[in-house]
Amino acid sequence: MTSVAPVPRLIEQFELGLDAPICLTWELTYACNLACVHCLSSSGKRDPGELSTKACKGIIDELQRMQVFYVNIGGGEPTVRPDFWELVEYATAHQVGVKFSTNGVRITPEVAARLAASDYVDVQISLDGATAEVNDAVRGAGSFAMAVRALENLAGAGLADAKISVVATRHNVGQLDEFAVLAARYGATLRITRLRPSGRGADVWDDLHPTAEQQVQLYDWLVEHGERVLTGDSFFHLSGLGDPGALGGLNMCGAGRVVCLIDPVGDVYACPFAIHDRFLAGNVLADGGFGNVWKNAPLFVELREPQSAGACGSCGHYDSCRGGCMAAKFFTGLPLDGPDPECVQGHGTSALARDRDKPRPSGDHSRGSRGSGGTVPLTLSRRPPARLCSGSPV
Repeated sequence: MTSVAPVPRLIEQFELGLDAPICLTWELTYACNLACVHCLSSSGKRDPGELSTKACKGIIDELQRMQVFYVNIGGGEPTVRPDFWELVEYATAHQVGVKFSTNGVRITPEVAARLAASDYVDVQISLDGATAEVNDAVRGAGSFAMAVRALENLAGAGLADAKISVVATRHNVGQLDEFAVLAARYGATLRITRLRPSGRGADVWDDLHPTAEQQVQLYDWLVEHGERVLTGDSFFHLSGLGDPGALGGLNMCGAGRVVCLIDPVGDVYACPFAIHDRFLAGNVLADGGFGNVWKNAPLFVELREPQSAGACGSCGHYDSCRGGCMAAKFFTGLPLDGPDPECVQGHGTSALARDRDKPRPSGDHSRGSRGSGGTVPLTLSRRPPARLCSGSPV
């Protein structure tokens, strides 16, 4: 009788890495009209080495060949790039779907109407407070009104499913129900993500990340409302509070295995939240293209090797949380094989109490003083694109 090799569990396949990323984040520009205090890429000023339109289209061609289903486009504020809509159209015409995050500055009624006419471009409006008082303290004066105006324009145009993206902080965890009401009002889906100590967020993480009590509050709320709320894999570190499958998601760090980041100059990092030379895998222009970096970069090969549980190996919850977030540990100065700084069993608290050397994020594109939180004016063209995309990527 011929024996058949067992098929690896899905998570085991993910740990070994895939031929192409499931989730590719692409920051098109560091330019931004805001200066959010927790910006993970320290955005504000455009980098003079920003990839050209031609280079961006070359990357899209490669993503099509690799059968990357979609990209998450961000920044900075991606819509301030003059060729943003051209790149969106090019991507979808080449079977690469687009999900883009925006603060809403260019979501005019005309742009909203064109987005509503398309069912293959997904738009996500960033909002970090259910009231102007809470939101604008983080994202800058007037940013709440700007985001709400964008949501009103999208709803008015009949867009079926915009997203409201919220970074959970200790100042807005108590507003979760209000966020849900806002989403319902505009026919949107609520998306909640974790605050990481990356970029400018490294400077404010101690003051903004949810307390231990709020982590429990957040977990309970997500369990109750999970079917109607998107979280990606933001909160797998909370799995030790209950049923490992209660929050859904992958429950593992996918850095360099199923996710990665391309930055505005073509540098490829293992994770969108780990913009540091330690996690720089290569460059799409200098290292033979994105596919070569993804498949052969020594860093990615290293990350796809079996990982030690390290200090967390004796914890009964390790199989649930897998040690937590690599970026959160790195930028708070904790060892990568140690507990997450927000470990729900309290191990992170004792680790944070020790002397630590906290690495600085690579690159600071801020305008003015770091963490000022004020708005940064840019001269923007508000002219809508001549047309949006003309072919479905699916």
